Amino acid sequence: MISVSIADKIRQACPELRIATLECPVCNTLHSDELWEEIACVQKKFQEQYSIEDINKRPEIASTREAYKKLGKDPNRYRPSAEALCRRTLREIPLYQINTLVDLINLVSIKTGYSIGGFDANLIESDLILGVGEENETFEAIGRGILNIHGLPIYRDSRGGIGTPTSDEERTKIRPETSRLLMIINAYSGEQGLLEAVEYSKTLLHNYALIDKGNDVFLKMY
Repeated sequence: MISVSIADKIRQACPELRIATLECPVCNTLHSDELWEEIACVQKKFQEQYSIEDINKRPEIASTREAYKKLGKDPNRYRPSAEALCRRTLREIPLYQINTLVDLINLVSIKTGYSIGGFDANLIESDLILGVGEENETFEAIGRGILNIHGLPIYRDSRGGIGTPTSDEERTKIRPETSRLLMIINAYSGEQGLLEAVEYSKTLLHNYALIDKGNDVFLKMY
């Protein structure tokens, strides 16, 4: 199982940070009608509850933005993924349909406000360290090309960066053939609400992606 350690620079800038990792064998699919019905229901309720002006006030998003500022990154230019998904929902711009695992993770982000990393665990080459992006560090963001990660929180394995709260990296992205998932929930706002997000994620994984419904999801908290 993949473990995470946190660099001192992150701990000092973000003392409230808590992390949950979920790892499990999965059977990914290109699309799930039932999942998209659930996504549509959550989006409708979200649109009824929030306005664009409310998004940055959600504690989970506000704390991620504050972490960016402390590390020297402009959160308006490099939006956390959860914020971008929530804004897209309120503007009634359809979400991209990628595959079931990615769509599931996007649903958790919208509902909880957490920016979540989703990775093909079989493509990660070591345990992970959460540190800070360096100047001129190469990072090919999924669907975005080269991303300037200087000042962003970043997970690295022995080969380099794999994920930030703004975007994950092409090398370890979830693919249709992904058979083992690593999901990382980044709670810069602290423990409150994190366990609820974990349980919601586990429910979705059991409903839509686990190979054996009797298997549990391996959970670690940091």
